Amino acid sequence: QVQLVESGGGLVQVGDSLRLSCAASGRAFSDLAMGWFRQVPGQDRKFVATISRSGSNTWYADSVKGRFTISRDNAKNTVYLQINSLKPEDTATYYCAAGAGYSTEYIPQFDYLYDYWGQGTQVTVSS
Repeated sequence: QVQLVESGGGLVQVGDSLRLSCAASGRAFSDLAMGWFRQVPGQDRKFVATISRSGSNTWYADSVKGRFTISRDNAKNTVYLQINSLKPEDTATYYCAAGAGYSTEYIPQFDYLYDYWGQGTQVTVSS
C-alpha cells in the first residue's frame, strides 16, 4: 500500500508562487508514475500534470502550461509541483496521485490510471 502526503498549500496572492510537495511511502518511489490533479467543490477532479517514473517525461494540462512545473526526487521519495504566477482560477484542492505498473517513461493523464491518492492540500488565491 502506498501512502501519499501532500503539503505546501495555503492562502496566497495573485501572482505569487507556491511549491507543493507530495511524500510517498510504502513502495519503491521509482516504481511509481506520479501526477497532480485539482478539484473545486461541485466540479470533477481535473488533471494538472504528470511525470514518468524516471522523471524524463512530463505532461501538463493546457491551462497550466508555462506556469506549473512538475518534478520528482526519487532519492527523497517526493514529487513537487511548482506553481508560478498564481491566478484566482488556480484555487482548488490539489491532489497527488501515484500509478504503479507502468513503463519508466509512461505519463498517465487520466485519474482512472492512478492507484493511490493523497488527502489533498488546499490552495487559495486571493485577489
